[in-house]
Amino acid sequence: MSETSGDAGQGTMGDMTRSSDGPDPVLRVRGLDIGFRSGAHVTPVVSGLDLDVRPGELVALLGESGSGKTVTARAVLGIQDPAATVSARELVVGGTDLLTCTEEERRALRGERMSMVLQDALSSLNPVLTVGDQIGEIFRVHRGLGRRQARERAVELLDLVGIAAPGTRVDDYPHQFSGGMRQRILIAMAIALEPDLLVADEPTTALDVTVQAQILRLLHDLRGRLGMGVLLITHDIGVVTEVADRLAVMRDGVVVEQGDADAVFAAPSAPYTRTLLGSVPRAGTARVLEPPPAQPDDAPARADDVVLEVSGLGRTFHGGSPLARRTVRAVDGVDLVLRRGETLGVVGESGSGKSTLARMVVGLESADQGTVRYHGQDVTRRARGRRPAPRTGTQMVFQDPYTSLDPRMRVRDIVAEPLVVTRTGTAASRRDRVAELLELVGLRPDVMDRFPHQFSGGQRQRIGIARALMRDPDVLVCDEPVSALDVTIQAQVTSLLVDLQDRLGLSILFISHDLSVVRNLAHRVLVMYRGTAVETGDVEQIFDRPGHPYTRELLASVPPLTRAERGRLTAA
Repeated sequence: MSETSGDAGQGTMGDMTRSSDGPDPVLRVRGLDIGFRSGAHVTPVVSGLDLDVRPGELVALLGESGSGKTVTARAVLGIQDPAATVSARELVVGGTDLLTCTEEERRALRGERMSMVLQDALSSLNPVLTVGDQIGEIFRVHRGLGRRQARERAVELLDLVGIAAPGTRVDDYPHQFSGGMRQRILIAMAIALEPDLLVADEPTTALDVTVQAQILRLLHDLRGRLGMGVLLITHDIGVVTEVADRLAVMRDGVVVEQGDADAVFAAPSAPYTRTLLGSVPRAGTARVLEPPPAQPDDAPARADDVVLEVSGLGRTFHGGSPLARRTVRAVDGVDLVLRRGETLGVVGESGSGKSTLARMVVGLESADQGTVRYHGQDVTRRARGRRPAPRTGTQMVFQDPYTSLDPRMRVRDIVAEPLVVTRTGTAASRRDRVAELLELVGLRPDVMDRFPHQFSGGQRQRIGIARALMRDPDVLVCDEPVSALDVTIQAQVTSLLVDLQDRLGLSILFISHDLSVVRNLAHRVLVMYRGTAVETGDVEQIFDRPGHPYTRELLASVPPLTRAERGRLTAA
């Protein structure tokens, strides 16, 4: 809270909300306070927020999870939780005072004057209605159009947001589209009535870098063509760097700094802003794995130095109805070598086969071709025939720390479970081991009696890592372990992995679509595309001298790290 005091912080805020000779703001907020009521007690979550968004302008509201970004956006649109209390001195959208509107009047304004793009497109769209029906409903309700006219307008909007063959795809269902296409459909619905204000709540968080670049380019183009003001809710500094005109940084419900985005990035005045910017993975000097002693740099790895070797690994999935069977080759003949104490980054878009490869490596998924060798021993799990004994030397850290921990179990039971299942040790020895591992991953042993919901996302991921270390593995397979975390928590977890690798000599197979994280964490990189490994090499080679066109496309889609690079993704 102290970061809001002082001349520097106040001056920056003044830059954000001062009067201007330009057009009137499409959104004007003064003194917004939000709390949540529990009985007679109200817990404040947003305090004294001031904010302006002007026509054709994109303002980013930046901060970690829990900072108050989303509840602010929902309060503006009037879709807050029933337990929320909202008050403000001013709350104006498109010249309409929302503080004096009835709920019915606010409902009429949503879509007409203000609209919202939610984060998770798959859960936001109705799975039993075609996208044409869902977009067309907006015109039938707000414009009174007939079904055929509404469908025509839906086709026009799908074409506007870049959906190929819109006249055909308008009759498809949400599950028949990719994640990026579903997000485009949400944007089409949000802009259908050409609102003055578009609120985009983490619209690119769950998307790969290439799809993220497409959505950023689309938002940039639409606000210029339609003259909308855009309020972008995000914790992704790379996204803010690329598209934001102005910026407000939130922490614990308070705006600690705001102003012109160039000015804030060039000279952040609030300590928290400097911490956020300092947590962003940089494309600086990559980690370099020293070659084994007495070997030239280009010598092949020694046999006793190879911990994990994958040769020609493949997996095919069959689906569809009996009359329309579909075959998907998820992984197709992948080779890789993981050495002792090395991190191999596996990168690619969703659907490239990364997670299937990881699951086959640890034995959670069977292979229908190829082999997985651990210290030279064939440990491949086959769909048919004898399965190898359970592996203890290769363990997995899962992507989502919210769903990978049993909510009904205490931390001590979650971490100790591998020993309980194998009936290893006594209750006292297992408890001692849990305490040891919690300290190793940066948690106090006295938290072991808590449940997962009592921890933050980063702490839950540390618990997941502690569980993976329980059987003393020498290989960790990390499947997108930081993709669900804020940038500061990402930095903490990746630093923990590096520290554990140095202390325990771990080899790490790190699955990710975040190239910036891989650049700073991995020694070598393997690039996957449509189930195949299209390129592999040292970090410097892949990032500085990519050989495959797909690798170059991936790298070109990474959000910029500096404002000087702005426009690289949104350029026509």
